Amino acid sequence: MKSEPKTYREEGSQGDNRIGQSEFITRGVGFAILCAITAFIAIWLSTQGAKALQPVKQLLPALAQTPDLARFRADAWNLPNEKLLGFVEIPAGAFTMGSDPQVDRQAFANERWSNESFQGTVELPTFFIGRYEVTVAQFHAFASATGYPASAESLRSEPTHPVTAVAWTDALAYARWLDTALADLLRDGWSVSVPTEAQWEKAARGSDGRIYPWGATPDRENANFAATNTLAVGSKKCVACVFQLADMSGNVWELTRSPYRPYPYDDNHVGDTAADALYVMRGGSFNDAAGNVRAAIRGGIDPGARRPFIGFRVVIAKSN
Repeated sequence: MKSEPKTYREEGSQGDNRIGQSEFITRGVGFAILCAITAFIAIWLSTQGAKALQPVKQLLPALAQTPDLARFRADAWNLPNEKLLGFVEIPAGAFTMGSDPQVDRQAFANERWSNESFQGTVELPTFFIGRYEVTVAQFHAFASATGYPASAESLRSEPTHPVTAVAWTDALAYARWLDTALADLLRDGWSVSVPTEAQWEKAARGSDGRIYPWGATPDRENANFAATNTLAVGSKKCVACVFQLADMSGNVWELTRSPYRPYPYDDNHVGDTAADALYVMRGGSFNDAAGNVRAAIRGGIDPGARRPFIGFRVVIAKSN
């Protein structure tokens, strides 16, 4: 099994200043952790999901309804024009987490639960996850509505491309805002957040332990990797993916709210904001090789670091 991933450090810090060809951890310096995360507000989309949105203030300038942009609702924070605004149900139940190097020869050491048991079983309740990564247009709606100090780089790309150059703290701020925006459509006890590492992996691979979201072998028809740039979310349909989610492999690495820790997986530390914490990111990006876009790949990042190949998606789940 391969060794632990290399480390990328900011200019001026000690150590290697290159991104290795393997999975990696990104550490930054001089960041300030945002104030402690407040309790998430609100509640989940109604069971049928067809309840009409209340008229809302236009949050973005009028968008030309090109075929691409028509997939999203300008009157609903530029969320997908689908029954549940793009959220897909992931049923309750157990799934296999981690990698067995006897099955997946590309597995890294940090995907192993122990020397005796390479994989573990995790039980999760029902949750809903975004079909697509959060887009530039969606993040722009958030920044416009709240005055949030988004980085210029995060808003520079095409509206339907995944937002990038966002820190872990930016992703949490967007999720809190969307939680409030959807409050009238959520059921009691359900809230919007960034996914845990376990939620992300189950959504990516299902319960059958597949190596990639679509199966056992790499396939650029199903994901944007070994490429030069991001694509509009959903450009790769991935009809073979277990939950019909787009871009779980490639396009951009996706942030989670789980601290970067050795396995076995432990939910008890989810959402920790210790100053020295790294947070897990998943899925690889457009410029990664096939081995870095597997469903079990794990990277880590400082909560204040921003990179042009890192974005996120959100979930709706019942609060603990």
